[in-house]
Amino acid sequence: MAAKMTQKSMMPVDEVLHSEVKLNITNIVAPKLTGWPLRLFVWAQDSFLLGDFIKSNFLRMNKFPQYTREIIIPDTPMYQPEYPANQDLEAVVKFFPEGSSSRERVAYTLECLPPPVSHFQNKSRPFLYWTVRDYVEAFTTDRLTPTEVAERIIAAVEEAKKGSPYLVYFISFLPEDVRKQAAESTERYKEGKMLSVLDGVPLAVKDDIDCVPHPSTAGTKWLPQVREVKDDAASVARLRSCGMVVIGKAVMHELGMGTTGNNPHHGTARNPHDLQRYTGGSSSGPGAIVASGLCPVALGTDCGGSIRIPSALCGNIGLKPTFGRTSNEGLFCVGWSMESCGPIVSTTEDALLIYAAMLGTHPNDKLYSWPLPPCVPELNKDHQATLGSLKLGKFSEWFNTTFDKEVAEVCNKSLKLLVEEFGTEIKDITLPELDELRIGHLTTIGSEYSSGLAGYDQKLLQELSLEVRGTLSLFKEFTAADFLSAQKLRRRAMYFHMHAFEYVDVIVTPTTGSTAPPISPAALSDGESDLITAGNLMCYIQAPNFLGFPAITVPVGHDSKGLPIGLQLIGRPWQEATLLRVAAALEELCVPLRKRPATFYNILE
Repeated sequence: MAAKMTQKSMMPVDEVLHSEVKLNITNIVAPKLTGWPLRLFVWAQDSFLLGDFIKSNFLRMNKFPQYTREIIIPDTPMYQPEYPANQDLEAVVKFFPEGSSSRERVAYTLECLPPPVSHFQNKSRPFLYWTVRDYVEAFTTDRLTPTEVAERIIAAVEEAKKGSPYLVYFISFLPEDVRKQAAESTERYKEGKMLSVLDGVPLAVKDDIDCVPHPSTAGTKWLPQVREVKDDAASVARLRSCGMVVIGKAVMHELGMGTTGNNPHHGTARNPHDLQRYTGGSSSGPGAIVASGLCPVALGTDCGGSIRIPSALCGNIGLKPTFGRTSNEGLFCVGWSMESCGPIVSTTEDALLIYAAMLGTHPNDKLYSWPLPPCVPELNKDHQATLGSLKLGKFSEWFNTTFDKEVAEVCNKSLKLLVEEFGTEIKDITLPELDELRIGHLTTIGSEYSSGLAGYDQKLLQELSLEVRGTLSLFKEFTAADFLSAQKLRRRAMYFHMHAFEYVDVIVTPTTGSTAPPISPAALSDGESDLITAGNLMCYIQAPNFLGFPAITVPVGHDSKGLPIGLQLIGRPWQEATLLRVAAALEELCVPLRKRPATFYNILE
């Protein structure tokens, strides 16, 4: 006689949608540790006698085995994002000709932008940041040359090192290389042979993106010893082909395994709005560089919110494209099914230009992804009707469950402005199994990271910071069965989100559940493990990574402490143009609500 099955089974997805969906978000249970308590905890995790007990108990308290081992999931795994083939094309957009170059795409995008408003001449317009087109105006009117801009940036970086507190922006910064690139651009302007509107514009690059002649450390002390950089990453090469001047390799959270930006090896980037607070990670340096005005553009990577979190905490715009829309060639990428490279900028029009230049999918199985042709919104046309016809989906109960209540309040006010100005419709939606999605994302990212690092010498891995060693030790607890369960949860989450996209064009959430957290003085030298803060910062960002959707964060105001708050827009697969259209409208409406940071480098004046 067959044994009776007692294990619980998850409800089929179609039945879930016809049942009462309740928000169920587990609060993370973990200590906040730095200094000797962190050293003791990591030692205990690694010890033969205590390690298994500590790690298994931690995972159980945070419901990992309950979702991945102790329940039957009646779905097939999805190992990377899979999208339907019958998606509609976006409206009021300009499609790029097939096979167009980066320069050609930038030129096409420029035609879609409204006429430039000179920040040099129009003093009545609210001014926060210099844009790409401001740099071009400076270069073409002989206000400044790319060489003069480069010298100002070099001087600012050197001056930042002398301040109190000491400010860290770059891991690798080579002034002579910057001067050489800038001189070449200056000569092109003299001869009237500019490569594109991006020619001479400064660019910072996160240090897990290859960029000759710099090494790629990914925030570690040892990676250049075992991984040589021979060529630019595809995204960097495309931007260089447009004439951009690469300033250096920006500091980051080690291996991208953290949300604060803390890095005891190379220094921790500080938030320009409050130097005693984090920028957010892992693209911490890019976030600080753009927010401080040091560079108008930076490249980041995003596997668990690493473009959007620092952008939100620093008051920037950060775009994570659809998985596969930009190339991962030349990235130190261990989150292979989720990583995306994208721009961190101060304006939507700059995001459009950089996105257009760096486009180009890496080889994908098109039977799974069915990419739509890339395009950009025609912002030079009246988009009142287009924005008025859009439907934004909001899971209100989840939206308003932020750790900092002011975050939800400011985000709600920005949506109200959009409705009042354009008549955009906000529709209530539900998104089932958000807790399961969180577990699936973290199990997947943890499994991919531990697998991707498994081939490296263990002596090198012992040189990782205490926080990252502790996180990696937990990641190694995930089994093959856990990973397979996570991919089943991915399929379910995809079903629920694509069902929501049948009724709405964009899903809106706060970008983070809290504003920039304070830096503990001890954390600067010893690192810091604070998984509760990590959970607050990551609570809204995981679906775009796990499911590969495009997402953008837009600065929409500040809290009572003056810290920036970001609103996240999540789009259908391949529909970056719609996100950029809504982002441009929100940015324009919220400019009066934004503040320039206390630490600001006015490079063009």
